[in-house]
Amino acid sequence: MEIDFSEYKLSSELRGHEDDVRGICVCGNAGIATSSRDRTVRLWSLEGHKYAASRILLGHTSFVGPLAWISPNEEFPEGGVVSGGMDTLVLVWDLRTGEKLQTLKGHQLQVTSVALDGGDIVSASVDCTLRRWRNGQPTESWEAHKAAIQAVIKLPSGELVTGSSDTTLKLWRGSKCTHTYVGHTDTVRGLAVMSDLGILSASHDSSIRLWALSGEVLMEMVGHTSIVYSVDSHVSGLIVSGSEDCSAKIWKDGVCVQTIEHPGCVWDAKFLDNGDIVTGCSDGVIRIWTVHQDRLADSLELESYASQLSQYKRSRKRVGGLKLDDLPGLEALQVPGTSDGQTKVVREGDNGVAYAWNLREQKWDKIGEVVDGPDDNLRRPVLDGIEYDYVFDVDIGDGEPIRKLPYNRSDNPYATADKWLLKENLPLSYRQQIVEFILQNSGQKDFTLDSSFRDPFTGSSAYIPGATSSMSAAVSAKPTFKHIPKKGVLVFDVAQFDGILKKITEFNNALLSDSENKNLSLTELEFSRLGAIIKVLKDTSHYHSSKLADVDIALLLKLLNSWPLAMIFPVIDILRMTVLHPDGAIVLLKHVEAENGVLLEIIKKVTTNPAIPANLLTSIRAVTNLFKNSCFYNWLQKHRSEILDAFSSCYSSLNKNLQLSYSTLLLNYAVLLIEKKDQEGQSQVLSAALVIVEEENLEVDSKFRVLVAIGSLMLDGLVRKIALDLDVEDIAKAAKASKDAKISEVGADIELLTKQS
Repeated sequence: MEIDFSEYKLSSELRGHEDDVRGICVCGNAGIATSSRDRTVRLWSLEGHKYAASRILLGHTSFVGPLAWISPNEEFPEGGVVSGGMDTLVLVWDLRTGEKLQTLKGHQLQVTSVALDGGDIVSASVDCTLRRWRNGQPTESWEAHKAAIQAVIKLPSGELVTGSSDTTLKLWRGSKCTHTYVGHTDTVRGLAVMSDLGILSASHDSSIRLWALSGEVLMEMVGHTSIVYSVDSHVSGLIVSGSEDCSAKIWKDGVCVQTIEHPGCVWDAKFLDNGDIVTGCSDGVIRIWTVHQDRLADSLELESYASQLSQYKRSRKRVGGLKLDDLPGLEALQVPGTSDGQTKVVREGDNGVAYAWNLREQKWDKIGEVVDGPDDNLRRPVLDGIEYDYVFDVDIGDGEPIRKLPYNRSDNPYATADKWLLKENLPLSYRQQIVEFILQNSGQKDFTLDSSFRDPFTGSSAYIPGATSSMSAAVSAKPTFKHIPKKGVLVFDVAQFDGILKKITEFNNALLSDSENKNLSLTELEFSRLGAIIKVLKDTSHYHSSKLADVDIALLLKLLNSWPLAMIFPVIDILRMTVLHPDGAIVLLKHVEAENGVLLEIIKKVTTNPAIPANLLTSIRAVTNLFKNSCFYNWLQKHRSEILDAFSSCYSSLNKNLQLSYSTLLLNYAVLLIEKKDQEGQSQVLSAALVIVEEENLEVDSKFRVLVAIGSLMLDGLVRKIALDLDVEDIAKAAKASKDAKISEVGADIELLTKQS
């Protein structure tokens, strides 16, 4: 149908989701399906001209993203929905019953897109693969890109198109790539078919492109000021896009004809057949927009939306690089300045106003309103009311507080360093290292270093008795992070050995009195041997010289394999402490290598549902302790997927000790896989960590360790770009806003990483 363009206005708001709305799927006459970070898929049915909530589909264990509509058929009389999630699963739902009919397992990382190809489902993932599913079973899988796949669509011709973090689109006939489209300069995030013309792509480079199937760029649409997450087209020729810049834009013939502002990031935007537009926003609200007067929201709803938008803009407004709400009020001008020309920015109503201190007249003179540019990424930091290009955190060490070092690119770094060192009363011999710190962190690589010193006040060189020529012990020569990267591993090294032995004695007596299981009980010699093992493990000061024998490890493994499942947790606890003993770890590894799979079998045995909590806790801590000894590094790396999968249920447990143990396991894996430069492993750990950090019930220490793992992987690992594609910026912002100091600090660390080029 043809639409003469006129301005879109709000038709209705659909509320129900408790977090960001990530995906929208138009389900024919059945209504609209939406997905969210709140782990639900919701169906909204049309009642008259308005949509109303009709079903909530529960099954994903982490946030849900892509959706696809299955039109009614024999299997799905009222249609179905396919959903993909951060939990690596693809789920198939029957809309008649609201039941989950199929769970498709196979992807290693987040599922980013799903499409229907006849009766098949095609799914794309951050693990770089496309998978095809038929009747709930996998039929084929192939690596479609060398970086995360963000989108897949089916063309009317039957071919598939993928978009990836490698900045390209690829055209597929079966599993054969027939064309690669090159032109975007950043991740290709969203795809859509433009009827009879070609393929639309939305990118992190802030642009939208229309491609002919031959590869020619027919149109480039530039207007968004941040990541474009989604794009869709209508038969009328209109195009809609959703972006991180808090807007949906409508395009006609390559020109933006309307910008619809939102109180948050617009994750998805879709056209309905009648030309109306549906948007999903980070405020958890789905909105319908229309050009038809009879479908407009009433005046109260329109006023309410205008108020939401105004309030959101005010909360985000920045002046002088600071949030308007964070600026001091006019009362700040009652405090005298300290030097002539000193500036201060204060809040006056909805504006930030700059004042300068007039030393002669001892008063603040008004300079004028301070306005930031439109790009939030170009905010200039402020120190003591003065704007700078940079304000660096400098860690002096020795328990000293972090010092602030302001710098403008137009300044001479030597003059800046000299003035700052004198102001902070630091040795002037540190000058050269401060200059290198400034140049490195401001990206001025071509600056010629000048090692001579001239006092900024006298012009003479400086002599400092006893001063050293290096300040490596005092000031970090790279961006200062408070909690990352994590160096070394964490272990669970406290044990109540008397309680362990008492519990084993209790279980052994129970076996002795049970005629059927009497043969499983410990002999007197074995019990004595167990006591000897514990004696060695207690004496930590002699770990360098004490020994554990083959028979000791063999005894523990025998009990773990033969005793009833409900009785083995104290034995696992002894094993947990044994692997911290250098000799114990080496001897255990011999048995693991000789009896192929023995350790994995025990892990599988104790984690199989329904798992006994005591077994789960002692075993995950035992595996975490394996990281203490380098002899187990290769084994841990080789069996990473099996181990993480086995313990993956721990993070959602209400048991805080299990949460902490799983978080520690991930953190140790992050440290190991960074050292091993294992990108695939780092990706899996990052994905698992990002799932956990979304948990509302996650205890503070557990969340902290997971955030440190994420930050360390971004800083020293190979997965920074994947983290950015998985919206780590939102996680960093949420952490930074935490009331807990260490969560807030590590959130700031990660936010700083997201801003580095």
